[in-house]
Amino acid sequence: MRRRLNWRPRAAARAALAGALLVAGSVPAAAPNAPTAAHTVTIESMRFAPELLVMRVGEQVVWFNKDPFPHTVVSADGALRSPEIAPGRSWRQTLKTRGTLGYACSLHPSMKGELRVR
Repeated sequence: MRRRLNWRPRAAARAALAGALLVAGSVPAAAPNAPTAAHTVTIESMRFAPELLVMRVGEQVVWFNKDPFPHTVVSADGALRSPEIAPGRSWRQTLKTRGTLGYACSLHPSMKGELRVR
């Protein structure tokens, strides 16, 4: 004898799950202290690109290493001091003061970049 399955409880469970996923997948409102923008500097072919980045106070910069060897991001005044950024990895920093900030790779000093924070 075959049992007849009742599909209503399963359909209700599926609907509830779909609703939960929609709520979980929704984008939350931005936090009041969240950076207003994120900028990306790509490290590739022994260069920082772009070499010059103009940004505002409170914005974040992400350096992403596309080279097959590590690099660093270090400024002379110590405001930027990344660990070694491995290939395929990134490092981020939020800038909190105005000014011009030059930086270089401590492992490859010919690699230079500049941030202008307004």
